[in-house]
Amino acid sequence: MDFNLKKLTSDAGVFFTRAVQFTEEKLGSAEKTELDAHLENLIARADCTKNWTEKIFRQTEVLLQPNPIDHTGARIEEFFYEKLDKKIPSRTTNGELLGQYMLDAAKDFGPGTPYGSTLITVGEYQSRLGGAEREFLQTSAINFLTPLRNFLEGDWRTISKERRLLENRRLDLDICKARVKKAKQAEAKAAAEQELRVAQTEFDRQAEVTRLLLEGISSTHVNHLRCLHEFVEAQATYYAQCHQYMQELQKELSSANSDTYPNSFASNANPSTSATCPSPVSSATLPGVSPPCLASSSTPGIAQEPSGPLKIPDVQQPSTGHRKAKVLYDYDAHDTSELSLLADELITVYTVPGMDPDWLVGERGNQKGKVPVTYLELLS
Repeated sequence: MDFNLKKLTSDAGVFFTRAVQFTEEKLGSAEKTELDAHLENLIARADCTKNWTEKIFRQTEVLLQPNPIDHTGARIEEFFYEKLDKKIPSRTTNGELLGQYMLDAAKDFGPGTPYGSTLITVGEYQSRLGGAEREFLQTSAINFLTPLRNFLEGDWRTISKERRLLENRRLDLDICKARVKKAKQAEAKAAAEQELRVAQTEFDRQAEVTRLLLEGISSTHVNHLRCLHEFVEAQATYYAQCHQYMQELQKELSSANSDTYPNSFASNANPSTSATCPSPVSSATLPGVSPPCLASSSTPGIAQEPSGPLKIPDVQQPSTGHRKAKVLYDYDAHDTSELSLLADELITVYTVPGMDPDWLVGERGNQKGKVPVTYLELLS
């Protein structure tokens, strides 16, 4: 008990002395030992690394899980698993849950009905998208988030501890320097100089330890660079899978709709345009929904061959039935029969008998060509 009390008293005295020295340095009444320029640069670089790593880590968490407090309580569950040092179980993603809802709904509506069969198709692809998302989240957490967290919770805590110890050693050194200056008697001055030498040795040793740890930040950057490449690779794989699934889904829906409504889904459109359209499947391709601005097949003033593909240069604008349309997105023509578009421009559009309902003929000045309906906002 006596030993603990003495140690507590000694520690309190040291803390008070350091506090006095620190305060006097801030007030300018005491000298401060400055660190060498190389060590100062290492400290500044380490602080910069810590700050940006923390911001990138937090924002990546938001990117991977934008709704931390949702109905599943996912973030709370992760917290408990981390504290218990157990592996977080794989959970159902929102896409997989949506897919399951669609499949369940199809059972009630009837799998043989157009709506029910379409729900089954879309639900299956939503489940695939959800599975791809789950794999992306797991890969990103392991290859990117975990190394960043390990640095913040491991290496950085060690660096911070040694830096605090270095600051204490510096304060002790400056206290000893002040005592040497204040000592009047030879015996007191000799004792103060001995304490100064010990304090200088401890400061130099701690400065070297801190310097070695801070120089390890370069290795941290190399490791985080590798993790960043792996994160981008996982992200690219995920988006490529999503793109592939959506292309396949659009083709399946288009094929199913053509079989169900053969007269309404005759297609003369370039098949490659399905991959570039930014909008979902247009209303013109859904069962039971009429395409917008579909004029009568008896529209006068339109030259068309009785059979074979439509020749755009031979098409003439009808005297009635044409409308203005605002372009929603940029569009690059895939061949000479199509018209390139610029977002927000106004063009004249009209329909042609026998033409795919997903397309209209567009005119801009002397230019003419097919344009996709999903890129347009038809004006009255």
